Amino acid sequence: MLSSTPRAIHPGAWWLWAIGLAVAVSQTTNPLVLLIAAGAVTFVVVSRRSDSPWARAFKLYAVLGAFIIGLRIVLHVLVGLKWGEVTVLPLPLIELPDWAAGINLLGDVKLEGLLAAIFEGMRLATMILCIGAANALADPKRLLASLPGALQEIGTAIVVAISVAPQLVESVRRVHRARLLRGDGARGLRAFRRVAMPVLEDTLERSMALAASMDSRGYGRRNATSPARHRVTGSLALGGLLAMTVGSYGLLDATSPGWLGLPLLLVGVALGALGLASGSTAVTRTVYRPSPWRAAETLTAACGVIAAVAAFASASLEPAALSMPLTPIAPPPLPWILTVGLLVATLPGILTPPPPLGRQRDRSRRAGADPVRHREIEGSRP
Repeated sequence: MLSSTPRAIHPGAWWLWAIGLAVAVSQTTNPLVLLIAAGAVTFVVVSRRSDSPWARAFKLYAVLGAFIIGLRIVLHVLVGLKWGEVTVLPLPLIELPDWAAGINLLGDVKLEGLLAAIFEGMRLATMILCIGAANALADPKRLLASLPGALQEIGTAIVVAISVAPQLVESVRRVHRARLLRGDGARGLRAFRRVAMPVLEDTLERSMALAASMDSRGYGRRNATSPARHRVTGSLALGGLLAMTVGSYGLLDATSPGWLGLPLLLVGVALGALGLASGSTAVTRTVYRPSPWRAAETLTAACGVIAAVAAFASASLEPAALSMPLTPIAPPPLPWILTVGLLVATLPGILTPPPPLGRQRDRSRRAGADPVRHREIEGSRP
């Protein structure tokens, strides 16, 4: 472990780690690899999540992933392309009119097509699990404070959006506890109406409190800037976006000239960075308790990047191992490069500092406010 002192990891490091894992997962439909990736994500979340409300939302993303897999199976049975040789579920075929573009309902479900639908659903579910891990590990408020000033407005909107699920889970838990204290143990559809209205009311109150808090702290206020600065900032941002778009197309198209790929993409990134720097000068703000970037953050981000690089390396060196053979059906091979990259991605759950819990956060705040009093309190504890 790099440090045994509890502290919160920079939220940007957790998001880079999760995005790297999501990119790695997007390159494969091998069920063994997807299960390893889901296990790696779950291990890190269980090891390094705090007791904050957003940390409890990871189960919600897991349930959402399971729902996606089930929905993918249902859609395949209803309107999916029934291909393969082994019939596992004989169903009558309902032919639709010509205006339905050849889509038919039901039909005999083949094993090969059903497995392909399951693996596609597993891939999407694992990617959602990676994003849920970032949402459970990273403090959205600290993430907003770490964004450049030019991204303040859009960053606020994104942070509010990704905070909806954790806050909704916390509201449901609070309302459920209140109902139990009142002796109301109803479940199912009867309890839905009794829970829905208090949850919506609590959500509205939180939204109003958040809006008032943001307004009192000056969110959305900018310094006076000249029209020339506005034009320069807009030109840099637009030029950077165009260059990055064309450069990305050049990387994906093997027939494009060499200068249209990586060089133009790097130019776009540079122009975008200059545009962010120019736009950030119009925003004056202070950051309370800024998030440091240390060795643990570098390790966390590097583990996610290594997983993504391992996926692209496996796609080049062992492409057949990234998918399960379906014709004929055979045990899925294990891509060793990608597997090693996913195992490396579990290192943040072991080598990074543990998160501070509620009591530890309170003690650190008291220590910062009055160190002498903090020592007296600690000395009096058994």
